[in-house]
Amino acid sequence: MDINPKFLYSKNDEWVEIDGKTAVIGITDYAQNALSDIVFVEISVSEGDELEASDLIGTVESVKAASDVYTPVSGRVTAANEAAVDKPEILNTDPFGIAWLVKLENEDGFDTSDLMDAAAYQAYCEQRE
Repeated sequence: MDINPKFLYSKNDEWVEIDGKTAVIGITDYAQNALSDIVFVEISVSEGDELEASDLIGTVESVKAASDVYTPVSGRVTAANEAAVDKPEILNTDPFGIAWLVKLENEDGFDTSDLMDAAAYQAYCEQRE
């Protein structure tokens, strides 16, 4: 299982990379591995949408199951990754890179108090196995 030490993680298996007032969100390697072969990605938010932490941003479906994806932080959507919609299999091959799902902006900064660092997320995943 790959866990990027620069990212923060939610208990719903989303990752967030924060750079100042910008956040990039995707699903974790643990999530894509549990889902197996991802065949469909729907992003249900659009540029300009205002989101609160835990709002639904989309759905990821595999040959085994479907899973809703939630934003771990609040902000305004600045981009949705159409490449992930067009080629959902990239979530299996590069969940921390080209397979990001949405980008948010928050002029007030992001509340990350409910998120885990890489070590805490690794321990959380190990207890679920």
